[in-house]
Amino acid sequence: MKYHPDRNPGDKEAEAKFKEAAAAYEVLSDADKRQRYDRFGHAGVSGSAGGGPGGFGSEQDIEDIFRNFGDIFGGHSIFDGVFGGGGGARRSRAGQRGVPGGNLRAKLQLTLEDMADGVEKKINVKKYVACKTCSATGSADGDAGYSKCGTCSGTGEVRQVARSVFGQFVNVSACPTCNGEGRVVKNKCRTCNGEGRAMGEEVVTINVPAGATDQISMTVRGGGHTGLRGGPAGDLSVEFEEVAHEHLVRDGLNLYYELHLSMVDAALGADIEVPTLKGRVKMVIDPGTQSGKLLRLRGKGIPDVHNRAQRGDQIVRVQVWTPKNLTTEEIRLLEKLRHAQGVQPQPNKTEDKKSFFSRIFS
Repeated sequence: MKYHPDRNPGDKEAEAKFKEAAAAYEVLSDADKRQRYDRFGHAGVSGSAGGGPGGFGSEQDIEDIFRNFGDIFGGHSIFDGVFGGGGGARRSRAGQRGVPGGNLRAKLQLTLEDMADGVEKKINVKKYVACKTCSATGSADGDAGYSKCGTCSGTGEVRQVARSVFGQFVNVSACPTCNGEGRVVKNKCRTCNGEGRAMGEEVVTINVPAGATDQISMTVRGGGHTGLRGGPAGDLSVEFEEVAHEHLVRDGLNLYYELHLSMVDAALGADIEVPTLKGRVKMVIDPGTQSGKLLRLRGKGIPDVHNRAQRGDQIVRVQVWTPKNLTTEEIRLLEKLRHAQGVQPQPNKTEDKKSFFSRIFS
């Protein structure tokens, strides 16, 4: 804008700067040209970026300069029409069939087993699908049942012209009558009322990767609403939702399980079966196991979605169960043990404190 010709009429230096900026942008936006410039400097892009043997700063047609900047402003140069040109950057939708369909979102419930192993799921999606009566044309007469749009004269675009201190600006938008197609239906299909689509249902296959989490989603290209009159379909975004497991809780790649032990099993030791994602496995509980102890089942967790060779563990936390409802005989037996030397707490005070505080502040 600083060196725009309208702001610097007759200023050859400003015009040269403007051309140089356009040439530089053309090189930066082209990976091949940028690589050649990085290696050989101006000589590497001579005859390409500048349009002639001089490379940067060489003479270029002013419309070529505007065209170089066109994609910065969304595909239509803001300089369209400034000098009666800019037409090279204009792209009409005329001849493009249909209007793109909208995107959709869906949730897919998955068990921990599904997420750990990966699974193929099929879901029913309610959405706009192609009209079978008119083969998605929207016309009762097929592809022949169209006429040129009278609003845009078949270009698919409408333009509004405005002037400012920088010159003449052209705002280009899709024609509201034909939605940018450049044509309208003469005899509408009665099933879809000329839209070429109708509400229906479609089965979409979702391939869930091993190690998936409920914090990621998958995009199914073309899984969204079918476009109007044969236009491209939108996308379907599928969000994963983890179903709570009966026994296990997930934390990243690791799984956690609370193992409730009787006082007798904790004191004497026992062989206990615990659930995992692959079925129940046997664990050996050492005599004298204390409540709160963590036991590790290596490799029984969730695989890394980016590296299946890396897998988490299953952590088993021991909880010694204190009985509440005792029979008279059970109370009698425990009373015999109440003052026995072996059942009295004998913690190592230093280790006990370290263990307590490490749990609190970990």
